[in-house]
Amino acid sequence: MLSVCWRLVIAAVLLSVTSYSRAACVWKVTSAAGNVLYLAGSIHALQSTDYPLPSAYNRAFDVSERLVCEVDPKALVQSSRGLIKAGEYPKGDSLKNHVDPRTYDYLRRLFKLMEVPENKFARYRPWFLSLMLQAPSLHGMSETLGVEEFLIRRAHANAKPVLGLESAREHADIFLGLTDRQSEAMLLIMFIPEQRGRSSAGDALADAWRRGDADTDTRIFMDGFRDFPSLADRLLTNRNRKWIPKIEGYLHSGKTYFVVAGAAHMGGPNGVPALLRERGYRVEQL
Repeated sequence: MLSVCWRLVIAAVLLSVTSYSRAACVWKVTSAAGNVLYLAGSIHALQSTDYPLPSAYNRAFDVSERLVCEVDPKALVQSSRGLIKAGEYPKGDSLKNHVDPRTYDYLRRLFKLMEVPENKFARYRPWFLSLMLQAPSLHGMSETLGVEEFLIRRAHANAKPVLGLESAREHADIFLGLTDRQSEAMLLIMFIPEQRGRSSAGDALADAWRRGDADTDTRIFMDGFRDFPSLADRLLTNRNRKWIPKIEGYLHSGKTYFVVAGAAHMGGPNGVPALLRERGYRVEQL
């Protein structure tokens, strides 16, 4: 039988391992004046087996008075039809006129396998096709089980206001302002075998998030765009920097905010936590 001393040592080791395995992509941000704000990295679509979420999410939610997502949820719902319309080419134009012939031929064969007629997919811009092909339902995931959706439901149940770091228009402009080359790249990146490996990039992102490893999430995202750094900046880095003044406003408002954005926004030297540290705030991962 183990002595009491060794049992305590083993218990301490197991506790540290358990704590590490339950690390969450949640941070507490504190100003010099003692104001507090919470940050969390999210995965936009999950499986039922990912619940319950790590306890840090619920703790941060419970002590916060406002929930903030990437995009204002009400405005996003209202503008969804506009985004779909923006994803279509004007009458008389088509995808064939805006991408490399090899890209078009590949897509034609792909959509034929999916039993989608050419006149259907060719109506849409590459960035919109990319969003369609990444739909969580095609990959066994559900947006209704995403972190934001779960927290938004909790916020509504608790009469907590839900805000957005971006308006629906600001979010749409990320895609509407893409050049043809950037838009085509955003679509083609999905099909690069070395990025997929044994599992999809989405699976790898979710696995890192489950470990509380936002740095890996950011690295996976950036690796996917390493040949198109301007596109990575547009989708990730530039948005992080634009959010900082708004987040600082929340922090100094006198109320406690819980800001939730994709986990890839939280890792690396240009992640939201690092940018806030640069500005003198204390940032602790929970």
